[in-house]
Amino acid sequence: MTINHLILQNLKKNLKNYYLYVFALMFSVALYFAFVTLQYDPAMDDVQEGIKGAAAMKTASVLLVVIVTTFLLYANNIFIKRRSKEIGLFQMIGMTKGKVFRILSAENLILYFGSLAGGVFIGFAISKVVTMILFKLTGLDRIATLSFSVPALVQTMIVFTLIYGLILLANYLFVKRQTILSLFRVTSSSEDQVRRVSLIEVIIGILGIVSILVGYFVSSILFGGTFTSMETLFIAMIFILGSVIIGTYFFYKGSVTFLFNLIRKKKNGHLAVRDVLSLSSIMFRMKSNALILTIITTISGLAIGLLSLSYISYYSAEKTAEHYVPSDFTLTDMEDAAYFKEALDAHGIAYDETVIDVLIAEVYVKDILEEPLDGVNFDSDIMILPVIRDTAVESVNVAPEEAAFTGYNDMMQQFMSLKDSGSIELRGKQKVIPQNYIGLHSEYLVSTYFSSGGLPLAIVNETTFSQLQDDINPEIQLDSSVHIGIDIKDARQLQEAVVLFHETPFTSETPQYAQVEMSQSQKQTFGLAMFIVGFLGLTFLITSGCILYFKQMDESEEEKGSYTILRKLGFTQGDLLKGIRVKQVFNFGIPLLLGLSHSYFAVKSGWFFFGNELWTPMIMVMLLYTALYSIFAILSVLYYKKVIKDAL
Repeated sequence: MTINHLILQNLKKNLKNYYLYVFALMFSVALYFAFVTLQYDPAMDDVQEGIKGAAAMKTASVLLVVIVTTFLLYANNIFIKRRSKEIGLFQMIGMTKGKVFRILSAENLILYFGSLAGGVFIGFAISKVVTMILFKLTGLDRIATLSFSVPALVQTMIVFTLIYGLILLANYLFVKRQTILSLFRVTSSSEDQVRRVSLIEVIIGILGIVSILVGYFVSSILFGGTFTSMETLFIAMIFILGSVIIGTYFFYKGSVTFLFNLIRKKKNGHLAVRDVLSLSSIMFRMKSNALILTIITTISGLAIGLLSLSYISYYSAEKTAEHYVPSDFTLTDMEDAAYFKEALDAHGIAYDETVIDVLIAEVYVKDILEEPLDGVNFDSDIMILPVIRDTAVESVNVAPEEAAFTGYNDMMQQFMSLKDSGSIELRGKQKVIPQNYIGLHSEYLVSTYFSSGGLPLAIVNETTFSQLQDDINPEIQLDSSVHIGIDIKDARQLQEAVVLFHETPFTSETPQYAQVEMSQSQKQTFGLAMFIVGFLGLTFLITSGCILYFKQMDESEEEKGSYTILRKLGFTQGDLLKGIRVKQVFNFGIPLLLGLSHSYFAVKSGWFFFGNELWTPMIMVMLLYTALYSIFAILSVLYYKKVIKDAL
């Protein structure tokens, strides 16, 4: 038998075990090629320049390479260990280590670059769909075209050729370091076979659960007023990260074994075949795979969390735009407003107008702050707030000695939460006007020009407003003191009004806003973020799912002898599959549930920085991630079914 014939025979024999590896490799190449193609697409100029996305796209491509490289090296390590006996046999019949390495390299070359070519073709085929998705998310009115990018191909070939070089280096080091005897022991020694639960494991297991719960608790109070300085806030974040990651490692190292041992003791040793095939195996397999499971769980939680936060921002884009621009159009100059209204009247567009006089005043709020804000470079006891008359708000009516706030940003409320009542002071140039604070309302009444920074708007009585107007502090006033809101009555005429808005010759230097454009700007920014995070999250999902699947392939081959014995004892294929299904629920379910739990508490602690809606975006992301992750559990059960069938 020639070397070439041997290579082809080995490739054919091992292809049945490599099919998911080939799929994952092709999928990774396809994603990378499609992603890089976007960077060289002229239609992407508006995305990369208009919303500063070029740096984000390049950073994402680097992270994509890191994820794929880590996966391919890990998968290659699993497969070469599975072939350790075969490598040992080659050396026993007289082959040198160099020749064995050349055989492995030739097989890898055919498999790797064949998958690379297939991945590039798939990436080219889906590049138009990927571009369409990005345009849809960012709201860009562009036509996606199917075009082959030579620079993208060159970049893809360079990157994956370098990865192939790393794989060859890993294989060379493996073959060089192993003796013939050790090659026959690699598989049997790769998993922890200890069956006794020690006291140390019990302690580690309890510490793991406690550490995770402590991290969750601190995250739940992170922005609740307990940590009032930037230094303590930073320390708390580092503590949460360390506590949860270390707790996750301890959970796999000891908690799973400890908890399942309690279940086994509760059964008083009367374990059904389903329990033997599920609980007993998982107790010790997860311990030996604690590090890789911790990495998978942590990055899964990170991917789900980031995708949830980006979707929260995207989902809340319209509501955020309404907060910044409460009317369809807001202007800050009466003359400019008159020009715009003339244009609307000339085109028969009906509208409603709201005019609100706005003053800026220093407001002393120490008495109504829940907790003082430490470690900041400004006086948190005094807010510079816009002030309006209560007659401008139909739903609010205050007495001369009363004041109310409205439109306080959710994020700011977490840092500087307000009491329901108390005393405040409105400070003019010379006078101080004491007021009774009577509560906070939710309406946003003026544009972001007056209420930037997320601080609230103060509503006072006409009498108080006049007193403040007579004692105005000119140093803190804006160039404009009037908010003009224009709402189009017929939504079908809104786009025409936007065109007129841009055609109107505004003369004032103060800003004018269109709500629909603010919303589009928000969607462009958050849409690109969601696209990039989703791309990276999908890549990690596929690679981590494949890693868990490969581990199950290894375990099934190692346990094949046990299945043969059980089949000879009379257990049916269905009996064994019941235990296997339970096993896969735990093998894939535990990392998934921990990742979901980590992401939930992370998102819950700081979601208000990103938008106005928590549950719908987060639940949708979690359900989608769970559905995709479950595919690999199903594939694992099908592989076990094949192994059990071949056990007799």
